[in-house]
Amino acid sequence: MKNEKQRQQINGAEVTKEWVDGIPVIYKEPAEPQPERRLALFLSGLGGKKEELIPYLADIADRGYIGLAFDLYQHGERGMDQDDVKARVFTNMRRYGWPVLGQTVLDVERVIDWAVSDLGVLPQICMGGISMGGDITICVAGIDSRIRRGAPIIATPDWLRPGMYDLFRPDRILDPGTPDHYASFFYQQFNPITHLERYENCPPMYLILGEEDNHIPPENAERFRSQLSGLYPEAADRLVFHYVTGTPSNHMDIIGRREEWWEGLLDWWLVQERD
Repeated sequence: MKNEKQRQQINGAEVTKEWVDGIPVIYKEPAEPQPERRLALFLSGLGGKKEELIPYLADIADRGYIGLAFDLYQHGERGMDQDDVKARVFTNMRRYGWPVLGQTVLDVERVIDWAVSDLGVLPQICMGGISMGGDITICVAGIDSRIRRGAPIIATPDWLRPGMYDLFRPDRILDPGTPDHYASFFYQQFNPITHLERYENCPPMYLILGEEDNHIPPENAERFRSQLSGLYPEAADRLVFHYVTGTPSNHMDIIGRREEWWEGLLDWWLVQERD
């Protein structure tokens, strides 16, 4: 039955799997019981699967948090093959990518509701993610006051993605495509940079950026902070940027260099505040 709790050994780590309103969720608990149950939600990038995040979840659990991941909309156990969903989205990022972003934003809300009620976690959530998972993190940070710290990695707050080059052909600029009405709905509702008013009281966020990233150029995040500063200077001050520099530091290179930024990000992100 899909709603049964299952203990699984994946890549040498024990995790628990559950289905939450049709969303496949895995999570890893700390080895020792904690005084308070705290949640850190971590999401993959486009074409990723939740199981690939287990090393991240294990590190989160080592810090005393429940590390939780789920498959993005149309990803993993929710439908499409990794290569298929990635190829489809890159044929028309706006038509096929915006619904993945928007539907997953809504799914985050469902999963957090479930985690608070069924896992008994505190309603102060740490959230982060890689690439598209980071885009979703930035979005949710503007609409859900339960997010207390955000950790977007090589992500953008602008769903138009100006200056986006092909992920696999970094010498070729990518045609972002044209959305249909369905896709446009998600952009109009959720695109962070066109809803700056939602970030007046945003939580602190620590953004990992690649100096040479031409798939998600750092300028996207820099422009967001600059525009936010003109309206809400204190909110802009809560956005911390960490640049991974040198060559290679394009989009996929940053993931491969995680030993340079992951531990420092964990130190900043998972702060055990007592409310």
